Amino acid sequence: MDKVILIKYGELSTKKANRSFFINTLYKNICNKLRDYNVHIHKDRARMYIEFQEEDLDSIKSIIDNIFGIHSYHIATIVSSDDSQIQNKLLNLVSSLEFHTFKIETKRSNKSFPIHSQDYNRVLGGLLLKNISSISVDVHHPDLWIKVEIRDKETFIYFNKFDGLGGYPVGTQPGALLMLSGGIDSPVSGYLAMKRGIKLNCVYFEAMPHTSIEARNKVIELSKKLVNYTDSIHLHIVNFTPIQESIYKYCRHDYLITIMRRMMYRIMEKLCIKYNCFAVVNGESIGQVASQTLTSMRVINEVTNIPVIRPLACFDKLEIMEIARKINTYDISIIPYEDCCTVFVPRHPVINPRLDVCLKEEEKFDYESLIDEAISSLNTISINSSLESEFSDLL
Repeated sequence: MDKVILIKYGELSTKKANRSFFINTLYKNICNKLRDYNVHIHKDRARMYIEFQEEDLDSIKSIIDNIFGIHSYHIATIVSSDDSQIQNKLLNLVSSLEFHTFKIETKRSNKSFPIHSQDYNRVLGGLLLKNISSISVDVHHPDLWIKVEIRDKETFIYFNKFDGLGGYPVGTQPGALLMLSGGIDSPVSGYLAMKRGIKLNCVYFEAMPHTSIEARNKVIELSKKLVNYTDSIHLHIVNFTPIQESIYKYCRHDYLITIMRRMMYRIMEKLCIKYNCFAVVNGESIGQVASQTLTSMRVINEVTNIPVIRPLACFDKLEIMEIARKINTYDISIIPYEDCCTVFVPRHPVINPRLDVCLKEEEKFDYESLIDEAISSLNTISINSSLESEFSDLL
């Protein structure tokens, strides 16, 4: 093979003692995502290299674009670290390109190569100026930026740069559970949590027959979008109907949402313990709705000791929508099927709830047995990018 995908780590390079762990996790994630392709992947502390079949390049690029932990990558041509071979290959490659100005940047990690980097820039630049007409050097804003990396045995030549997602490889942090609704915010929150290396599974609260099978399908489709950034997702479906009906029957209506969220957090804590997850992730944005004021968050959070991560806490709605479009969840999220958070919304929900009122209202029904029942009747489906039928029996 005379071409390779050259991956640069970016933020991973800042790690010290844990650097190998982060690189090895990224390596495993890439191997898993490309398991169906004829590739050879090898790595060192500075770079990762993917040898590939030319006909698979576009498909492989579309997969790499969705892998966290990659700062950037290049499609590089490989040539022996021999002066004449480097010059011949570079001239051959550049002659097929259209450009008016260029810059050459040589990096010589092979110190036995007889020409220093700056001197070799001039050698290669002179080669191009001599053999290609109507071109000139521009070191500030070139049409073509040529990179030449001279290693011990091989030299990499490339002109392109493709931006990766950055962040940390999924799996460098322990697992967490995402409260995934059918709305715009929670999928974006899940995406951002995975970008920091968190291995996510999802929890969906449904209240049939008040919510519909179409609402569940929305969440499944959103999970399938998120699984593009990880290996698989377990979607836990909680039957929230008995709890929600009891809240509506026994509790003050202005406190419906507050108490409902407190019940959800109690369930999330038990599920985190059950599945050895370290945190709850949700799509809350400060002040966006009544249950997301700081006062509400404090009262709702009182029921759990599990950390609650809110990646969107300081985002505005337009910023969230922009990311949703980027990750292709927006069009699914705006399909108008109600979830359990919108079915029983009171006309005037309390904005600054009081903890003592919540405790008094919750004494009016046996929520603990209802929570235990909801957890015991949990439905779990597995979703990954290559399976479409895991959840057919739930539809």
